[in-house]
Amino acid sequence: MSDTPFGFGLPPEEPEDGDEGKKKESPGQGQGGGQGAGGPGNPFGFGFPGAGGPGGGDNPFAAMFGSMNPNDLGAAFQQLGQMLSYEGGPVNWDMAKDIARQTVAQGTADGTKDASVGPAERSAVEEAVRLADLWLDDATSLPSGSGTAVAWSRAEWVEATLPVWKELVDPVAERVGLAMGDVLPEEMQAMAGPLIGMMRSMGGAMFGQQIGQAVGVLAGEVVGSTDIGLPLGPSGKAALLPVNIETFGKDLGVDKDEVRLYLALREAAHQRLFSHVPWLRSHLFGAVEGYARGIKVDTAKLEDVVGQLDPQNPEQLQEALQQGMFQPEDSPAQKAALARLETALALVEGWVDAVVHAAAKPRLSSADALRETLRRRRASGGPAEQTFATLIGLELRPRRLRDASRLWASLTDARGVDGRDGLWEHPDMLPTASDLDDPDGFVHREQMDFSELDKMLGEAAGGGSSAKPDLTKDEGDDESPEDGGK
Repeated sequence: MSDTPFGFGLPPEEPEDGDEGKKKESPGQGQGGGQGAGGPGNPFGFGFPGAGGPGGGDNPFAAMFGSMNPNDLGAAFQQLGQMLSYEGGPVNWDMAKDIARQTVAQGTADGTKDASVGPAERSAVEEAVRLADLWLDDATSLPSGSGTAVAWSRAEWVEATLPVWKELVDPVAERVGLAMGDVLPEEMQAMAGPLIGMMRSMGGAMFGQQIGQAVGVLAGEVVGSTDIGLPLGPSGKAALLPVNIETFGKDLGVDKDEVRLYLALREAAHQRLFSHVPWLRSHLFGAVEGYARGIKVDTAKLEDVVGQLDPQNPEQLQEALQQGMFQPEDSPAQKAALARLETALALVEGWVDAVVHAAAKPRLSSADALRETLRRRRASGGPAEQTFATLIGLELRPRRLRDASRLWASLTDARGVDGRDGLWEHPDMLPTASDLDDPDGFVHREQMDFSELDKMLGEAAGGGSSAKPDLTKDEGDDESPEDGGK
């Protein structure tokens, strides 16, 4: 056993005969494997007994850092210090933000770099959103939800959306943090407090690194603040990313003004829905959290990784996270949570798809082509969405977008715009997963007249008339020439 704690060795004293003294050392005697502890292979004199590797028989740090230049070495130690000193929540969000910004600065795979948005681009975005809201007035009864229209760079998108990513990811990351402490036997946990704290700090840093990378990649793909069907940006602020819109439309053979306007229609439609359906945001995020609660961590896999952590391979835990350690519980509650989430995402995206198509079809010659491009894009998902699916076990894309879009279109034909949009008044009125299987059955099902019920409750609260409303009326009884059957 080494006489030095943790295997750290002090540099030997300078031999009296200088270089001649160093030459007399046998290769196994020096802390640096034949090069003295202060030599190039081991500038810090650290040694781990029995840990061989290139750059020094006893020194894994030389193998990890020996080939780096001084600047890279300093950055590596700084990052390591951040990992071990972090004492916050389950994700190191400061690290996530830094890595996301670094990823954005590197540019996308096609060589496109981020750039500040100029006045002309801001003006074009504002005009596109203004015109989009005007067109949507004919396609939906929900009023405009875009108080302002902004043009963001990729870096600005990262800054604006990180608070929402925190809401999405923290519940799952918290489970992993707890699991990292549970892999040790209970009788050892009291003695291993510092080790557990260090493991959780490393877990928070690893999550921060992965989330930052994914958000940075996603910033190079998104065209607005609502691309994944969730309100990622501030409420009432319609946002588009000009640099990504240009990349999106480059090979489509469609005029760039039409591309921008079509994407502005989608962003403005999302804003109307999230602004004027007050329960929708909490409903979606509640579905995400409900799904996260049912995810169990593969503790056997985590225990195996933690038990075999190699100082020469600090990326090992990160690689394990990338491979995925999350398994949905095969229980009725978890299945219901997953169905609720998938259906909610599909209904949001399906409504936006149907409404935007109704607004764009009579006015844009490329409406059909752009609609199909966006549908395929949402269905397949990009590399960042796949990263989140692996990392937190959740696919943030609607599996049944086309089914939902057809159902909303059928509702428009059967009940009119007001009747269709009226279903957003309460989550219990929305179609379910089974309704997506039988859209005609849902469309033509008799609907309770909720306006009469509201009137009855209002009168009861105010001590008004005690007359009972007729809640058994057939849907067609309300039709009249004035309202057009809506």
